[in-house]
Amino acid sequence: MKSKLLLILLLPAFLSAGISAQDKVNVKFGSVSPKDFENKVYSIDSNASAVVIADVGSSVIEGNSKGWFSLVYKHYKRVHILNKNGYDVSNVSILLYSNGDDEEVLDRLKAVTYNLEGGKVVETKLDVKTNVFKDKLNKNQVVKKFTFPNVKEGSIIEYEYTIISDYLQNLQPWEFQGGYPRLWSEYTLSLPEFLGYVFLTQGYKSYDIKTEKSQMESFRVVDSRGIGASDRIQFNANVTDYRWVMKNVPTLKEESFTSTLDNHIAKIEFQLSEYRHPLNYRRVMDTWPKLADDLLKSEYFGEQLSKDNGWMKDMLEPLRKASPSKTELAKNIYNYVRDNFTCTDKSDVFINQPLKNVGKTKNGTVAEINLLLTAMLMHEGIDASPVILSKKSHGVTYSLYPLLTQYNYVVVAAKPDDKTIFLDASEPGLGYGYLPLECYNGHARIINKTADAVELSADLVTEASMTSVFVINDEKGNMIGSMQRSPGYYESYSLRKRIKEKGKEELAKDVKKDFGMEVEVSNFIIDSLDKYDEKLGVKFDFDVKGEKEDILYINPMFGENWKENPFKSAERAYPVEMPYAMDITYNLQMEVPAGYVVDELPASVIVKLNEADEGLFEYRISQSGSSVAFRSRLRISRAYFMPEEYPMLREFFAFVVKKQSEQIVFKKKS
Repeated sequence: MKSKLLLILLLPAFLSAGISAQDKVNVKFGSVSPKDFENKVYSIDSNASAVVIADVGSSVIEGNSKGWFSLVYKHYKRVHILNKNGYDVSNVSILLYSNGDDEEVLDRLKAVTYNLEGGKVVETKLDVKTNVFKDKLNKNQVVKKFTFPNVKEGSIIEYEYTIISDYLQNLQPWEFQGGYPRLWSEYTLSLPEFLGYVFLTQGYKSYDIKTEKSQMESFRVVDSRGIGASDRIQFNANVTDYRWVMKNVPTLKEESFTSTLDNHIAKIEFQLSEYRHPLNYRRVMDTWPKLADDLLKSEYFGEQLSKDNGWMKDMLEPLRKASPSKTELAKNIYNYVRDNFTCTDKSDVFINQPLKNVGKTKNGTVAEINLLLTAMLMHEGIDASPVILSKKSHGVTYSLYPLLTQYNYVVVAAKPDDKTIFLDASEPGLGYGYLPLECYNGHARIINKTADAVELSADLVTEASMTSVFVINDEKGNMIGSMQRSPGYYESYSLRKRIKEKGKEELAKDVKKDFGMEVEVSNFIIDSLDKYDEKLGVKFDFDVKGEKEDILYINPMFGENWKENPFKSAERAYPVEMPYAMDITYNLQMEVPAGYVVDELPASVIVKLNEADEGLFEYRISQSGSSVAFRSRLRISRAYFMPEEYPMLREFFAFVVKKQSEQIVFKKKS
């Protein structure tokens, strides 16, 4: 089961003991000397294009003049750019929260580029007034951007700024790890006892320094917004100072079978949960049932689900008449929405228009289309509820905490009979009862009265495929054959999309290219192309071309083998996240080529992934008279593997690749 709890992986110290042993970072804004340019390569990563020398942040909470409290966040960063591939680090974006006319304040921004010229350090300062640009991302986010001036290979850049925020829910998170190695990454937080936050940590590297200490501090709140005298409140409260430091933090590089690196980088986040004494106690973080109830009543989500929605009658009448059962009706409604509506935004939880308007225009976001599907099913007396989840690329969610910002997708849970099925009508060509693989990302929530939790794990999806190949000799003694493939459902779904975009001819060309030998492909047929609930059937005939040598080497898998090990790195610091479990079977019946005898067959073997039999590789081959029979089966019964299981998985697939590359040797008869 996926978890965002902090897991510990002890990594070697890459730098000198001087850096590793120190308690405080020895870097100060503006203090750059020629010595700082000496390193052309850093031992933490000899291939790095840039190295973060220091990344330091702090957050404190102070009383303000608006009768409340403000968050004051300070950020300092210094980076050594080693070559042009590291220039992207000189482009800086600072996110700010916006609520109408009220916006977090970016203050005291300074940014300087340092270059070593003639043995002297030359400074180029950013003109903050003219070269900082602002973009509005959405109704609640703006970004201020700038690019460091005069950046060259070898430049050192540094910047610092302060953000003042009146939104206590926006306590700044901190990433200790990023796209470049970091020699020192530090975050401090001073948290008064009258504010409760949930700390959410993740990553696979332990803190080098982690401390907390408490002391009493005085808080002064002034309300000067009225026309009379200002109201002033002063009180003492206990404050806890937290400090987290990571040294010599390597880059977390993206590898195969990774949902998103954001799930695995070392970071800490905060969610406001409650106000405490001496403030009036108030619970800020809702329970799941309370959040679900609020969503169902919200005009931006579920309010329209509980209405009569009589406008749907004409749309649903022909579907109802063509449906002998509730299950058939649910399927017909789903197919209608899927085939007649266009999704305009694949990453949205809230609706921006009434569902009636979505029904008229046949356009909507994923939330609008799937909430419309929910409403149509409910209108026909079918049990249906919306489900919120986070796509894999958006990151995993915390099941304990109802944090709506973590969710970016809506699907439907329907129960037309005794079985609950999940539906997504925003995806063209997706079958009834299937979800996109991106949705199988762990915890999700059904938005109903009880806010039921759902585990949409990739381990629940098994992609089973079957390939059968028959090879014989024709009357001229040439090898001819036929192949019949039944790919797994999601491979079938991908092939349908590919055929729609490029046509069957391109697929036939790719099949020929992947064959592993010179062949001519004919009678290329694809079955069930328009039956979205079913797997495809791919059939074709082939003629083997080429000169007949004294010795023939033929791979019995005819291009269907794994060509390379997907697990290339020797080590891995975070889990393997395959999109599904797999069960791949390949069968061959082959007539020995005319005029040849079998000289050598690969050895048969059966290998298990582990003692729990969660993976199996079967390779069986035999000869009987003039016929060769071959079977290969690869089964992996789960999709998620922890880092400590990686060497086992890597070794297993290395064996599969090596074995499936072996060839049958045929020798001409004497």
